[in-house]
Amino acid sequence: MFEGLRFNHWKANEDDSGIVTLALDRAGSSVNAISGAVLDELGQIVERLAIENPAGVIIHSAKPAGFAVGADITEFKDYARRGTVLENIENGQRIYEALARLPCPTVAAVHGACMGGGTELILACRQRIAVDDEKTRIALPEVQLGIHPGWGGTARLPRLIGATDALPLMLTGKPLSARRALNLGVVDRLASAGELLAEARHMVRRPSSRPLARRAKAWASNLWPVRQILAPVILKQTAAKVRKEHYPAPFALIDVWKRGGPDIRQRLKLEARSVAKLAETPTAQNLIRIFFLSERLKNQGAGVEHGIEHVHVVGAGVMGGDIAAWTALKGFEVTLQDREMKYVQPALDRARALYEKKLKTPEKIAAAAHRLRADVEGSGVAEADLAIEAIYENADAKRALYATMEPQFQSDEILASNTSSIPLNELREGLVAPQRFLGLHFFNPVAQMPLVEVVRHDRLDPAIEKRALAFCKAIGKLPVAVKGTPGFLVNRILMPYLLESMRMYAEGVPGPVLDREAKKFGMPMGPIELADTVGLDVCASVGKELAPFLGLELPPGLDDRLGAGKRGKKDGQGLYVWQDGKPQKPEVDPDYITPPDLQERMILPMVNEAIACLDEGVVDDADLLDAGVIFGTGFAPFRGGPIQYARSEGVDKLKQKLEQLAQRHGERFMPKKGWDNPALAVSAGAALMTGA
Repeated sequence: MFEGLRFNHWKANEDDSGIVTLALDRAGSSVNAISGAVLDELGQIVERLAIENPAGVIIHSAKPAGFAVGADITEFKDYARRGTVLENIENGQRIYEALARLPCPTVAAVHGACMGGGTELILACRQRIAVDDEKTRIALPEVQLGIHPGWGGTARLPRLIGATDALPLMLTGKPLSARRALNLGVVDRLASAGELLAEARHMVRRPSSRPLARRAKAWASNLWPVRQILAPVILKQTAAKVRKEHYPAPFALIDVWKRGGPDIRQRLKLEARSVAKLAETPTAQNLIRIFFLSERLKNQGAGVEHGIEHVHVVGAGVMGGDIAAWTALKGFEVTLQDREMKYVQPALDRARALYEKKLKTPEKIAAAAHRLRADVEGSGVAEADLAIEAIYENADAKRALYATMEPQFQSDEILASNTSSIPLNELREGLVAPQRFLGLHFFNPVAQMPLVEVVRHDRLDPAIEKRALAFCKAIGKLPVAVKGTPGFLVNRILMPYLLESMRMYAEGVPGPVLDREAKKFGMPMGPIELADTVGLDVCASVGKELAPFLGLELPPGLDDRLGAGKRGKKDGQGLYVWQDGKPQKPEVDPDYITPPDLQERMILPMVNEAIACLDEGVVDDADLLDAGVIFGTGFAPFRGGPIQYARSEGVDKLKQKLEQLAQRHGERFMPKKGWDNPALAVSAGAALMTGA
């Protein structure tokens, strides 16, 4: 059937019954990212299939990793730079629509990850079957890149499963398990991995129609009057979660669906134009840049053997206990040490709850729980490949602990501290093997925060750093290597923001106003709520460590609250009163006038400190700095990080604003050294293209 055609990325076979099997196997890659070349070859194949009209077509992946990870984002970035996004979106739409119009039965057989353009490919088939295991994940995550599905996802999914189920999937980008995909009707059948293709052939030979009730639901939810009623409701729900000026893609997606009629060609045209328009926004450009930065962080540990099987954690408090729990979840043997069992047991209980949430099946939960063992005596120190100290923030106490641990070590055991602010050069004093000592600074809550700071010092062996980066990759974290100066990267940049916000709170600015203005800028949580969530005791401890170094002072009233036992969320009272884990924010006087420079007072100290960190080489480059601050603090992702924000707003403009703040509020706002750094001169557009 395909005589005279040669393919680099597809393998085509026709069996004796006339069923054609197409295996996607992108050349030179361990995963299937759908590139222009992959699409062009598919276009040639579909053109030939339309002429030959086989008995049926099965599309699957030859890659063990999964079906397809989506469109090739590197190419999409190039299209955005050249202004050819619309042309390339329309090309993909034409090919997928030609596949959808084939007169023969078409079945997509899915295993592993099926994302974005891969999901749109299977939606262009008549039927879908997926492997019934935990590795199968189906999603349309384009909103996370500042765009929305463009190869027919918005046109087909609402008509397949109904708008009320389809829109939330596309608006959040969250993946579906195989079972959930079956229940929603995204796939029609499940099979074991060994039977996937055999079952797909059975579906080709005996195509089945979708249940009438499911078809009726999908039809009814897409009628014009229903769309006009439902769209404003969904818009309101979306606006309660994100701001349109920050993240325009979800709002554009709803509009495309609302305006889309019964003709798929009209729906595809709306979709293509919308994606092309979104691709030009700073939000999409910054989110795509962040995607590449996250890939860069993940790949730092690639190709290196970490050599770690057993991890010993000392300190079973919130941080140490949760580090131990997470590490055991990811398959490592872990021993957890504290002074008495009464300090360890709460950590084991939290770990059990984590495993029940993440692992679902009793067998997997039991296996993870078995990997995490209490070790009050500390016998695991001598057996471990990595020992992590996670006791309270006191340099003398930490050094005293190391003096008892290090004599028990194996020859190549790594010692790490989870210190959040103490310089590593202080902590390494007295160590016999300082070259195998470093910081592994996790963030709270460990199970949710993706970043780990891998903290350097002047005696660290580079090979140990590489092993630590590989270990972070193995436990599913994003590592960034930082200098061991006070506060490292994240806390050094975060504390000026928190301290200045708490100072304004002490001056009489209502907490809800501060939180509202921070969220208006794009922070995921306001500073007053964040301070209570982290704990005022933690803020005070880190603040006292960093304030002299940063030229700052602790805000008044903090010690009084701590003395009264008001540490924040964990005590039920701090700057706010907390009930059922939520802050009870007081009503703000409607006549209250927000100071015009309030947002600048909060945000610009972070930018100022970020530029100082870049100048001092706390991280290796500006891209890593932006990535660390975004993944460590949640700094408005759509703004691209503090360095990218300075570039886009204008370096001279922000520097002048700092000088004005210094005149009004004090020397702490004076621009720090580094505002003339050449890295700041890179334009926002150029940073998108070079930062990946």
